[in-house]
Amino acid sequence: MNILGIRVEPTKTTFVVIEGNLEAFKVVNNEVIKVPAALDFPEKLKYIRNCVLDILREYSVSIAGIRVTEGNAQNMDITRLQIEGVIQESFSSSDVDHYFTGRKTSISSRLSISTDDFDEIVKGKKAYELLDDWKLLRNPSSREAGLVAMGALS
Repeated sequence: MNILGIRVEPTKTTFVVIEGNLEAFKVVNNEVIKVPAALDFPEKLKYIRNCVLDILREYSVSIAGIRVTEGNAQNMDITRLQIEGVIQESFSSSDVDHYFTGRKTSISSRLSISTDDFDEIVKGKKAYELLDDWKLLRNPSSREAGLVAMGALS
């Protein structure tokens, strides 16, 4: 089974594909979707949607998850919210069996870790032991994408 985790930022979208069988999980791919700067905003959204649908098909993803903006965020970025919405629509339009949208608390709860542990893992101060090759996730965005993918399993 392949699982996709996504973390959106206003300027980039990080995704991690994990392969697993409920006993062992490993990182299959860890990349950033780079949107051409020459596109206008609606075309950027279309580009991201098409990329996500391609990723879902290429890796035969059966479960997907996206880390969404915190509801109490002081500086909500409208661009990020719009990209997150397009990705959620992509999940809905695809053949994935199950998809999950989560904030830090819901992801932590699904992983049975505290939000403090979540923060430590994202910062790289701790490893997430259930995922082989954790060291391949070298920045906070890819670590969050990996955690949301694992959280989507629950």
